[in-house]
Amino acid sequence: MSRPRKPANPFRYFHSSPEVIRMVVMLYVRFPLSLRNVEDLLFERGIDLCHETVRLWWNRFGPLFAADIRRQRASRMRGFRHWRWHLDEMYVKLNGEMVYLWRAVDHEGEILESYVTKTRDKAAALRFMKRTLKRHGTVEAITTDGLRSYKAAMKDLGCEQKQEVGRYANNRVENSHLPFRRRERAMLRFRQMKSLQKFASVHANVHNHFSQERHLVDRQTYKARRSAALAEWQTLMA
Repeated sequence: MSRPRKPANPFRYFHSSPEVIRMVVMLYVRFPLSLRNVEDLLFERGIDLCHETVRLWWNRFGPLFAADIRRQRASRMRGFRHWRWHLDEMYVKLNGEMVYLWRAVDHEGEILESYVTKTRDKAAALRFMKRTLKRHGTVEAITTDGLRSYKAAMKDLGCEQKQEVGRYANNRVENSHLPFRRRERAMLRFRQMKSLQKFASVHANVHNHFSQERHLVDRQTYKARRSAALAEWQTLMA
């Protein structure tokens, strides 16, 4: 009987250490820095690399790290029965044209799904909700704004009784757009839907991982959570 094959090491063809690669991806995705900003910060710490290397590494490893974080989060929350979601869509300018970035946020403020479309009609809402439900399972209640596409999509899915609409009920997901807006300005906007979709998904999961709600806990609790998040990040894809 053959032994199960070990997954291939994703760092096997790179001369730099995994620790450096993880730090580069974290700096670029988590903070509002440009490629050259990351290059200069690393040079001050004795690491000499080109800004194009930063681009290569985040494109190669960012989705892998994000998928690992999302998989761990989904496995922990799948059995949680009192899960409440907030759905919203935001405008993103793409080469002078407006596209829509759909976001699903849970009751704790963590971003579950990011999905880019050219329209915000029923078909787009249906694709977005099917994708979210497939990855994260069932939910107790879904809060949306007054967009009729949500109601039509939820009717097709047979969960229209779970929809909740209120004037200020969706502030949680609307506030979750702010970190992405700051990152968008630092990157001087996006040029392709593919790159926007990739970065939005990676940024959402990295932001979830390091968001410790420091305004809700004391300093000692925050420091312990921050250390735990950093230690877990350093073991990704190990």
